[in-house]
Amino acid sequence: MSNRIPRDPINDYAEAPAAKRREFVADQTGVTLKHVAHYSVDPAQTAGNIENFIGVAQVPMGLVGPLRVNGEHASGVFYVPMATSEGTLVASYNRGARLLSESGGATVTVVDDAMQRAPVFVFDDARQARAFGLWVEANFAQIAAQAESSTSIGKLRNIEQYAAARMRYLRFNYTTGDAAGQNMVGKATFVACEWIVANYPGINRYMLSGAMDTDKKHSQLNTLHTRGKRVIAEVTIPSALLQSTMNISAEALYKARAISQVGAFMAGSNNTGAHSANGITALFIATGQDVANVAESSAAIVYADLTDNGDYYLSITIPSLIIATFGGGTGLPTQKECLELLGCSGAGKVHKLAEIIGATVLAGEISLMSAVLAGDWVTSHDALGRNR
Repeated sequence: MSNRIPRDPINDYAEAPAAKRREFVADQTGVTLKHVAHYSVDPAQTAGNIENFIGVAQVPMGLVGPLRVNGEHASGVFYVPMATSEGTLVASYNRGARLLSESGGATVTVVDDAMQRAPVFVFDDARQARAFGLWVEANFAQIAAQAESSTSIGKLRNIEQYAAARMRYLRFNYTTGDAAGQNMVGKATFVACEWIVANYPGINRYMLSGAMDTDKKHSQLNTLHTRGKRVIAEVTIPSALLQSTMNISAEALYKARAISQVGAFMAGSNNTGAHSANGITALFIATGQDVANVAESSAAIVYADLTDNGDYYLSITIPSLIIATFGGGTGLPTQKECLELLGCSGAGKVHKLAEIIGATVLAGEISLMSAVLAGDWVTSHDALGRNR
């Protein structure tokens, strides 16, 4: 018996080849994929999203809300779908959403938007590499025209340059509309690089990525310069409301924040907050985002302050939120439904989704921070988590 996974060379995205692969894996392992085989998705709709399709991974989904968002694109009350298998998570975010809403809502702003591809060019020596950098600056318009010839929506915003040894690292920054854009900017940059090689003598070789785009891994460069959307969510919570809802004072929460900032610094963390990856991941799964982008998107800068009258100001800056409302997994049936639930499906909605995610993450931050101080962290897991 062959141990190669069966495929249909004519139409591999159909129920028959999917069933044949499930039979194959049962023969190979003795495991029957009863639940994996239960789905409402037409296998044909998964073309471009998966290979060797055998079924669907079903992740429990909960609802958070009402969440009031005061954004430039998302304005009003939203009910947020979150897909997770972690007990207490939705309950915690729901509690935070209530507090934000009763405080007047989270104000959310998208302050930057860029997706990168970072090629590196190699020369005989550092002086040749430096001269090439000057040529790139002088010929930016032509390079941009070449890059943009491969895409109808991608626009080359600028090119950063970094010198090391005999190499010149170029970081191409694009706006990508409602797509996350990694593949789009990869193709655009390849076209531009081929034109550069054809028009600039002395290049020994180049690589399309010299790893300074830091695709699907965190970097301080992205925290400073942005990859995807740079989103800031903020709220001022009345002290009395914080006490009555979370059983903690604004002053105690503020002092604890100062302590945790030191701990995060000593640990070398990419996040000075509590757990932004939880909310981002749950929303990514629900709305069809590339979940591996959580590696970058989970970076965060949390800042807190006390107002003159003792109220609690809290903000979170997400410097590398990589999302889409068009393309990728966003068109799959359940994921599209979740985007529609948020009013974020299709073109012109990506900044709206970014603002909703920012507000949701802020809700989770204030809830967990308060739970840790008030002593609810362990008891809530005992009551709602799998260890109950």
